[in-house]
Amino acid sequence: MNRKLLLAATLLGSVSVTATVSARPMTPEDVAKLESVGAIAVSPNGDRVAYTTASLPDVTEGEKNGTTKQQLSIAYGPDNARLFLPKDVSPSGVSFSPDGSMVSFVWSNDDEDRAVWGIPVDGGAQRKLAGVKDSGVRSYAWAPDGGTIYMLTGAAEDKTREAQKKDGFNAVVYEEEDSLNRLFAASIGTEPDADPREITVPGYVSSIEILPGGTSAIIQTAPTPNVDDSYTSKRVNVIDLTNGTIKAVVATPGKIDDVEISPDGKTLSLIAGIDQHDPAPTTLHLVDIATGAFRAINADAAEATVDAEWMADGRLVTAIHKGANSFLRFLSADGSMLNEVPAGNLSLSGIDAGGSRLVVRASTANHPSELFEYADGSFSRWTSHNPWLSDIDFGKQSVITYTARDGQEIEGVLIEPVGGAPRGGAPLIMNVHGGPEAHESNGWQTAYSKPGQVAAGQGYAVFLPNYRGSTGYGVSFAKQHQGDYAGKEFDDIVDAKRHFVGTGLADADRVGITGGSYGGFASAWAATYYSAEYAASVMFVGISNNISKFGTTDIPKEMYLVHERKWPWEEWDELLTRSPIYHVDKAETPILIMHGDSDTRVSPTQSYELYRNIKVRKPETPVRLVLYPGEGHGNQRATSRYDYNLRMMEWFDTYLKTGDRDAAMPGPRPTLAMENNEAEEGAE
Repeated sequence: MNRKLLLAATLLGSVSVTATVSARPMTPEDVAKLESVGAIAVSPNGDRVAYTTASLPDVTEGEKNGTTKQQLSIAYGPDNARLFLPKDVSPSGVSFSPDGSMVSFVWSNDDEDRAVWGIPVDGGAQRKLAGVKDSGVRSYAWAPDGGTIYMLTGAAEDKTREAQKKDGFNAVVYEEEDSLNRLFAASIGTEPDADPREITVPGYVSSIEILPGGTSAIIQTAPTPNVDDSYTSKRVNVIDLTNGTIKAVVATPGKIDDVEISPDGKTLSLIAGIDQHDPAPTTLHLVDIATGAFRAINADAAEATVDAEWMADGRLVTAIHKGANSFLRFLSADGSMLNEVPAGNLSLSGIDAGGSRLVVRASTANHPSELFEYADGSFSRWTSHNPWLSDIDFGKQSVITYTARDGQEIEGVLIEPVGGAPRGGAPLIMNVHGGPEAHESNGWQTAYSKPGQVAAGQGYAVFLPNYRGSTGYGVSFAKQHQGDYAGKEFDDIVDAKRHFVGTGLADADRVGITGGSYGGFASAWAATYYSAEYAASVMFVGISNNISKFGTTDIPKEMYLVHERKWPWEEWDELLTRSPIYHVDKAETPILIMHGDSDTRVSPTQSYELYRNIKVRKPETPVRLVLYPGEGHGNQRATSRYDYNLRMMEWFDTYLKTGDRDAAMPGPRPTLAMENNEAEEGAE
């Protein structure tokens, strides 16, 4: 079989006879050791691609607990890549120097502040290129001539404040002590510039890109560092690097995302919302850099633009999601359509280009993100991480459409049980995404908080619905949830259950639900208002009281603009009746509630409220609250993620697999595989 045919077979998910014979179900321990491709950067002439792989310490094998680590590799072609930094270097902000001679990155060496480092592509050790004393680098950009690096850093150290803290005066004034980033220009030489030049910038600047010519830049600014402002008030500005003067403002009215500069320096591609009520930045805009004037390219299309990149020849390439499927779209410099290519079974999440080379980051149903090249009308896979996945027996994954009770067509991704559903139907887990301004794609769908193939290997079906409010189907669809907390959006999920019961896939008495954030809201609603429909629920960082949520979140304005479209004082009664705590009298669904105790997006008090209301009002209903110390809106540490995955699956095994809502709760501590391994080693 030639290389192209072999690749095609791999992408289609074919497996060898040997792999089939040795296939086994996926486990939480497998999830704990997954690697995926993260950042991608193509060299200016396209001859090589720098990329990072992201992974967590494998605590199941005794590695020290920690957060995600990045490793830098350089790829030269299919299956031709090598690690480029020592394993103890975890880089971010990976880029090539303008001449392509080195890869640059942000890193903190030992106890030093984060600085910009570089490593030659033709051999040699990494060295510090630029930094700012007593202030870590957060992001950076090269000048086109390679002679200067512009750095965004944190605020200057407040020595008086630090002295006060040492004396115990460490009180924090809420939302008033966040400080603004600073911009510095450092000359690049054989040694780091000892005195980088500071440039005055307006407001809170979160990113910078340098225009051709090197005298102007594109910056993204917000009035304050507050998260709410980053969602609702961030804008793109053109700044003069010689004196910090703002030359033009791109006054888009809504959220903004990816910004890219055309090769001639005249045009920006900008992914942004079309108005202040647009839930997500999914529309491609083109911007005249000289004036700041902008126009939307695909505002009315039933799709989402997820990334964009200019080619050296002036074409603009975008990654498009139409529902759960992905496409590459090629546009002329004026935004006219040239051609569009379906990505097949690939789910595209990022693109980059250099010279004539175009690469993408993509996953499939059977592997997390990898690096691919697009050329000559087809995609070729360059990297192959997690080779042990060839041993896994995967459940079939496909895109499903069903009709909601009011006639609306709803799409989602279905993972069937390994070996198919038994007679009478399988236990079914509804895995609900957050936002709700997000969507599920037909790619890799297994993670610490997503049952995916772990559940499929244990006989469950898993459905990930793109309910009303999801992106990927156009702005109008994304706005359909507005002003209707827990209404049609969560009815869509129940209607999916009824659809699968009707097809014979699911057992009506063994349907459960899980999700985080807004998906946690759905899980709480399912365990209270819709309790009769669900046999088990696992709620993560979820909402239980829409009134107190407003007063304890860091995104109150965003909630008003793109979710409810009313302030709480305009509808106290409506907010209460659309809150899970109001419907606890119906709560008979066993519910496991998990939350980071340092969450600022959805306060852990939301989980306390639901837990306490159920414990007091429905003491016979199984409920457990698990808090993760130091974790925020989603778990970051390896042990927290592994623990979460174990607890989620134990809860579903106890209540959903059996359909017995009266079963005794599992023990308060999950059984850890590493403890089992230690016990076995001790026995030997």
